Amino acid sequence: MTVPTPPSHGADAPRGASGREGSIPGATPPPAVTAPTPSAHPDEGGPGHPDPSTWFAGQRPMLQRDNASAALGMVVERDEPGEAIVSMRVRDDMLNGFAITHGGLVFALADTTFAIACNEDDGVTVAAGADIAFLAPTRVGQTLTAHARRRTLVGRAGLYDVTVTDETGAVVAEFRGRSLATRRPASGAAGE
Repeated sequence: MTVPTPPSHGADAPRGASGREGSIPGATPPPAVTAPTPSAHPDEGGPGHPDPSTWFAGQRPMLQRDNASAALGMVVERDEPGEAIVSMRVRDDMLNGFAITHGGLVFALADTTFAIACNEDDGVTVAAGADIAFLAPTRVGQTLTAHARRRTLVGRAGLYDVTVTDETGAVVAEFRGRSLATRRPASGAAGE
């Protein structure tokens, strides 16, 4: 019995169901990817970023426990009932494979801004859903600013719009969040 030779990995090589090399049985795996080095400057966020209670010192407890927003270097510029403004500088580790800001990180900025705006009182309000439209790409070094505004609040349900702009004021994304107020008090520690 003759054993077939594995296909070559050239441009004409067949691809697996995922359309990517490496999904072919017997194919050579891609090279290992090394983890990014921790940020040398904690003020820039990223791995090695300070504790959120330090980053958001003087802010409400919800933010002082927000590891994700602190790690992304988000800065709260306005925190008022039904309205919030948060900015984030785009770092190299926030880019996708096309050298533009990863959409999930633009969403994270809008979502954090929405969370601040919809937590208007002493209770915990959570997202019931959200949608985003990406309108323009952004790149490393740009500063994104998200501005959330309450549109309506009926009973425990709210609707909030968040506009994300770049440093020139150009709109790069529009986000709509739907909130639901729980019956939990916001003052307790995480998990309470």
